[in-house]
Amino acid sequence: MSQRFTDGLREENRPTWDEAVGHRFVQELLSGDVDDAVMSNYLIQDHRFLDAFVTLLGSAIATADTFEARLRFGRFAGIICSEENTYFLRSFEALNISEALRDRIPDTEPTGGFAALMREAAQTRDYVAILAVLTVAEWLYYEWARMRQGPLPENFVHAEWITLHDNPAFAEFVEFLRNELDRLGADAAEVARDFFGRAVQLERQFFDAVYAQNDPRDAGTPRNTRADYAQEEN
Repeated sequence: MSQRFTDGLREENRPTWDEAVGHRFVQELLSGDVDDAVMSNYLIQDHRFLDAFVTLLGSAIATADTFEARLRFGRFAGIICSEENTYFLRSFEALNISEALRDRIPDTEPTGGFAALMREAAQTRDYVAILAVLTVAEWLYYEWARMRQGPLPENFVHAEWITLHDNPAFAEFVEFLRNELDRLGADAAEVARDFFGRAVQLERQFFDAVYAQNDPRDAGTPRNTRADYAQEEN
């Protein structure tokens, strides 16, 4: 049996993929040991993706070549705009992160980069480019979430982020994305490799960045933004 196209993409990016899936943040989240400051930084930045991500899903709906695919993307967009967004808002409240505080905190470089990649893929109106970014965003998260062993963490902020990415419906959606990219990617392999590879790099960098910041609830702004580096160098 020949290798799936998506398996080949993952193998081409295997070192970085494994670094992301096995990242310190993932390990601490799965064990329930991730510090509140780190989780706060992570959630503030991850919530910034929703606008660009919904835009990407809209482009997937517009460019998909079958009605069934459009239905699948539409249903998933509904989950992102309801269940997942509600999780973020409940978590911000539990972590004492106000909307005003979130607004004061700038994007990290990986956050800005990933949002830009999502918008770039959406603007291409190329279904394969869109699929490549979506597949990384969802498949990589499914892989780390399903590594959990033993009971879920007691804190719902940790537990629900895991279960949002490790449940039968999500597993089916990841498989749908992979099947779509398997079906069409070989005929646009250069585009698929480009967007897939850049997305994997940004996923790993995104996890790294949440440890390069102070508790946002203490200072109101994170450390090690590009402005901070410039100040430190002077």
